[in-house]
Amino acid sequence: MVNMFLVFVFFFVLTVGACSHSSEENRAQQAVPGQPAPPAGHASKGVGPIQSVQLGPLDSSMAEKGKAAFEQKCAACHRFEERFVGPPLKGVTERRTPEWIMNMILNPVEMTQKDPAAKELLANYLTQMTYQNVSEEEARAILEYFRQFDGAS
Repeated sequence: MVNMFLVFVFFFVLTVGACSHSSEENRAQQAVPGQPAPPAGHASKGVGPIQSVQLGPLDSSMAEKGKAAFEQKCAACHRFEERFVGPPLKGVTERRTPEWIMNMILNPVEMTQKDPAAKELLANYLTQMTYQNVSEEEARAILEYFRQFDGAS
Protein backbone atom coordinates (compact mmCIF):
# COMPACT_ATOMS: atom_id res chain seq x y z
CA MET A 1 0.00 0.00 0.00
CA VAL A 2 2.82 2.40 0.89
CA ASN A 3 4.62 1.48 -2.35
CA MET A 4 1.47 2.18 -4.34
CA PHE A 5 1.17 5.58 -2.65
CA LEU A 6 4.82 6.43 -3.45
CA VAL A 7 4.34 5.42 -7.09
CA PHE A 8 1.24 7.64 -7.27
CA VAL A 9 3.11 10.60 -5.72
CA PHE A 10 6.02 10.06 -8.11
CA PHE A 11 3.78 10.13 -11.20
CA PHE A 12 1.82 13.08 -9.85
CA VAL A 13 5.00 15.12 -9.37
CA LEU A 14 6.19 14.12 -12.85
CA THR A 15 2.88 15.14 -14.42
CA VAL A 16 2.73 18.48 -12.60
CA GLY A 17 6.33 19.21 -13.57
CA ALA A 18 5.67 18.42 -17.23
CA CYS A 19 2.52 20.53 -17.27
CA SER A 20 4.17 23.55 -15.70
CA HIS A 21 7.00 23.36 -18.23
CA SER A 22 4.46 23.17 -21.04
CA SER A 23 2.53 26.13 -19.63
CA GLU A 24 5.70 28.18 -19.59
CA GLU A 25 6.28 27.48 -23.26
CA ASN A 26 2.66 28.20 -24.15
CA ARG A 27 2.79 31.58 -22.42
CA ALA A 28 4.92 32.90 -25.25
CA GLN A 29 2.31 33.98 -27.77
CA GLN A 30 3.21 33.90 -31.43
CA ALA A 31 3.29 37.24 -33.16
CA VAL A 32 2.91 35.51 -36.52
CA PRO A 33 1.12 32.17 -36.84
CA GLY A 34 3.65 29.39 -37.15
CA GLN A 35 6.49 31.48 -35.78
CA PRO A 36 7.30 30.73 -32.16
CA ALA A 37 8.31 33.61 -29.96
CA PRO A 38 10.99 32.94 -27.38
CA PRO A 39 9.65 32.31 -23.87
CA ALA A 40 9.28 35.42 -21.73
CA GLY A 41 12.66 36.58 -20.46
CA HIS A 42 14.44 34.37 -23.01
CA ALA A 43 16.82 36.13 -25.33
CA SER A 44 18.41 33.25 -27.23
CA LYS A 45 21.43 33.89 -29.37
CA GLY A 46 20.95 30.59 -31.13
CA VAL A 47 23.70 28.18 -32.11
CA GLY A 48 26.53 29.34 -34.30
CA PRO A 49 29.46 31.69 -34.67
CA ILE A 50 27.67 34.93 -33.75
CA GLN A 51 27.87 35.67 -30.05
CA SER A 52 27.43 39.44 -30.08
CA VAL A 53 26.05 42.00 -32.51
CA GLN A 54 26.37 45.71 -31.87
CA LEU A 55 23.46 47.61 -33.38
CA GLY A 56 23.57 51.32 -33.95
CA PRO A 57 21.44 53.62 -36.03
CA LEU A 58 20.11 52.00 -39.18
CA ASP A 59 22.74 51.88 -41.92
CA SER A 60 20.80 52.31 -45.17
CA SER A 61 23.83 51.50 -47.32
CA MET A 62 24.30 48.19 -45.52
CA ALA A 63 20.54 47.54 -45.75
CA GLU A 64 20.74 47.95 -49.55
CA LYS A 65 23.51 45.34 -49.68
CA GLY A 66 21.36 43.15 -47.46
CA LYS A 67 18.40 43.56 -49.77
CA ALA A 68 20.50 42.43 -52.74
CA ALA A 69 21.82 39.41 -50.80
CA PHE A 70 18.30 38.58 -49.60
CA GLU A 71 16.89 38.73 -53.12
CA GLN A 72 19.68 36.50 -54.40
CA LYS A 73 19.81 33.90 -51.61
CA CYS A 74 16.61 34.06 -49.54
CA ALA A 75 13.67 35.33 -51.60
CA ALA A 76 13.07 31.95 -53.24
CA CYS A 77 11.71 30.71 -49.89
CA HIS A 78 10.82 33.80 -47.83
CA ARG A 79 8.38 36.68 -48.08
CA PHE A 80 7.84 39.39 -45.51
CA GLU A 81 4.07 39.53 -45.40
CA GLU A 82 3.06 35.92 -46.03
CA ARG A 83 3.92 32.33 -45.34
CA PHE A 84 5.76 30.82 -48.28
CA VAL A 85 8.18 27.90 -48.18
CA GLY A 86 9.56 29.45 -45.01
CA PRO A 87 8.01 31.73 -42.41
CA PRO A 88 7.05 35.34 -43.09
CA LEU A 89 9.83 37.64 -41.97
CA LYS A 90 7.90 40.78 -41.06
CA GLY A 91 8.66 41.59 -37.42
CA VAL A 92 11.48 39.06 -37.10
CA THR A 93 13.75 41.71 -35.54
CA GLU A 94 11.13 42.22 -32.82
CA ARG A 95 10.78 38.47 -32.10
CA ARG A 96 14.42 37.40 -32.25
CA THR A 97 17.77 38.68 -31.13
CA PRO A 98 20.19 39.92 -33.80
CA GLU A 99 22.54 37.05 -32.90
CA TRP A 100 19.76 34.47 -33.35
CA ILE A 101 18.82 35.88 -36.77
CA MET A 102 22.40 35.87 -38.01
CA ASN A 103 23.08 32.38 -36.62
CA MET A 104 19.95 31.09 -38.35
CA ILE A 105 21.16 32.56 -41.65
CA LEU A 106 24.71 31.26 -41.22
CA ASN A 107 24.03 27.95 -39.50
CA PRO A 108 20.50 26.78 -40.33
CA VAL A 109 21.01 23.01 -40.08
CA GLU A 110 22.62 23.02 -36.63
CA MET A 111 20.10 25.63 -35.46
CA THR A 112 17.19 23.34 -36.37
CA GLN A 113 18.91 20.49 -34.57
CA LYS A 114 19.76 22.31 -31.33
CA ASP A 115 17.81 25.56 -30.91
CA PRO A 116 14.26 25.16 -29.53
CA ALA A 117 12.72 27.99 -31.57
CA ALA A 118 14.40 26.81 -34.78
CA LYS A 119 13.25 23.25 -34.09
CA GLU A 120 9.70 24.52 -33.75
CA LEU A 121 9.95 26.44 -37.02
CA LEU A 122 11.10 23.26 -38.75
CA ALA A 123 8.18 21.37 -37.22
CA ASN A 124 5.72 24.05 -38.39
CA TYR A 125 7.08 24.54 -41.91
CA LEU A 126 8.34 20.99 -42.57
CA THR A 127 11.17 22.33 -44.69
CA GLN A 128 14.80 22.56 -43.64
CA MET A 129 16.25 26.00 -44.31
CA THR A 130 19.17 25.36 -46.62
CA TYR A 131 22.72 26.51 -46.18
CA GLN A 132 23.25 29.30 -48.71
CA ASN A 133 26.98 29.96 -48.15
CA VAL A 134 26.23 33.42 -46.76
CA SER A 135 29.23 35.23 -45.29
CA GLU A 136 29.06 36.91 -41.88
CA GLU A 137 29.22 40.27 -43.66
CA GLU A 138 26.25 39.33 -45.87
CA ALA A 139 24.32 38.00 -42.87
CA ARG A 140 24.89 41.29 -41.03
CA ALA A 141 23.69 43.20 -44.11
CA ILE A 142 20.58 41.00 -44.35
CA LEU A 143 19.91 41.69 -40.67
CA GLU A 144 20.16 45.42 -41.42
CA TYR A 145 17.67 44.96 -44.29
CA PHE A 146 15.30 43.21 -41.88
CA ARG A 147 15.73 46.08 -39.43
CA GLN A 148 14.94 48.58 -42.18
CA PHE A 149 11.83 46.64 -43.19
CA ASP A 150 10.68 46.45 -39.57
CA GLY A 151 11.13 50.20 -39.16
CA ALA A 152 14.24 50.35 -36.97
CA SER A 153 15.81 53.76 -36.68
